[in-house]
Amino acid sequence: MDQTPPGEPLPEVPCVGAVVHDEQGRLLLIRRGHEPSAGLWSVPGGRMEAGETQEQAVVRELAEETGLVVHPLRPIGSVRVAGPGVVYLVTDWLCSVGAGQHPVAGDDADDAVFVDAAGLAALDMAPGVVAALSGWGVLPRC
Repeated sequence: MDQTPPGEPLPEVPCVGAVVHDEQGRLLLIRRGHEPSAGLWSVPGGRMEAGETQEQAVVRELAEETGLVVHPLRPIGSVRVAGPGVVYLVTDWLCSVGAGQHPVAGDDADDAVFVDAAGLAALDMAPGVVAALSGWGVLPRC
């Protein structure tokens, strides 16, 4: 139950997400294991830890959720996601990944895969993810 008095802003939680394409132009997605959007597909990411930079948080979250070692290139956009009694402020980063790495689900992810455009269309995506990725011009290139 939300304990925030009516009209009061919800606490904001800084988070990061990662947009990663493999050498074939496929997009990395994870099936969320926890709320918000448990069971739905999204880009990997999560809460920043105290003292972390966004770049450090992206590298850590990707390693925890997918086993991939990534290099954050630049922020590409941000979204606000309502959670139970909080608002998650997610800054999404475009990241590169070395050739030959394969995602393995871990931590908060139930599954992790690289998908092409047809694969993306077949998945149950978390609300707003496809619209955000489309607006930023980072949907799968194939």
